[in-house]
Amino acid sequence: MAKCNHCGKATTFGHNRSFSQRATNRTFKPNLQKVSVMEKGRLVKKTLCAKCIKTLSKSAS
Repeated sequence: MAKCNHCGKATTFGHNRSFSQRATNRTFKPNLQKVSVMEKGRLVKKTLCAKCIKTLSKSAS
């Protein structure tokens, strides 16, 4: 389950480009972390990307 529970950000695909411009496949993985979040008065464990953790902490304080 490599997906953010808040925004839905998941693994995306692209290419490595060498000096000769040869394209080989690669993946871009989101910075996912398991975090305990207060939701409706109780602690819930969620998998969130770093950007969502940052924005949630800004709105909490």
